[in-house]
Amino acid sequence: MKRSGTEQAFDDLLAEIRACRLCAADLPAGPRPVVRGRPGARLLIVGQAPGRRVHETGIPFNDPSGDRLRDWLGIDRATFYDEARIAILPMGFCYPGTAPKQGDLPPRPECAPLWRRRLLDGLPRIELTLAIGAYAQAWHLGERREATLGATVRRFREFLPALLPLPHPSPRNNLWLRKNPWFEQDVIPELRRRVADLLGSP
Repeated sequence: MKRSGTEQAFDDLLAEIRACRLCAADLPAGPRPVVRGRPGARLLIVGQAPGRRVHETGIPFNDPSGDRLRDWLGIDRATFYDEARIAILPMGFCYPGTAPKQGDLPPRPECAPLWRRRLLDGLPRIELTLAIGAYAQAWHLGERREATLGATVRRFREFLPALLPLPHPSPRNNLWLRKNPWFEQDVIPELRRRVADLLGSP
């Protein structure tokens, strides 16, 4: 089947990103950009940056965080990894390494200014963006976000229908989830409804 000009341009951009070595000297495990999507995708998932396991496999959210995120969304792995329906663009495309007692480092600051606008322009059918964590919310909400992640997520209805802020689904956030039961009571049902409307019921 002949590819459209839009699809070819997006493929060329992905190839350019996957060949990027801009931050190679600052990446302890070396560069391996992890990004997925097709121009027809309707749901965009924006996380922080790949973890070590994702770096090793090249598959985003291929870890316990991904299992929890798929449960939050109410979809299975096959749907989650269907690039024609869901795009996954972290704020940093490569694993940044870890800091002692702090977990993964922030995404490299060079990544988003270089690639993000071009990628978003290549995804014209996105109807809902899930901004996961503070770095994604800082980029996609700007001055509209609150001083804390929890306060931003509490205001989730104000950002709909285009965007929904979420905490990171990492097991490191188990304590936050226990202290904020409103998240599972209020946000998760709305999230699942929105995803089902976009992608179809599982």
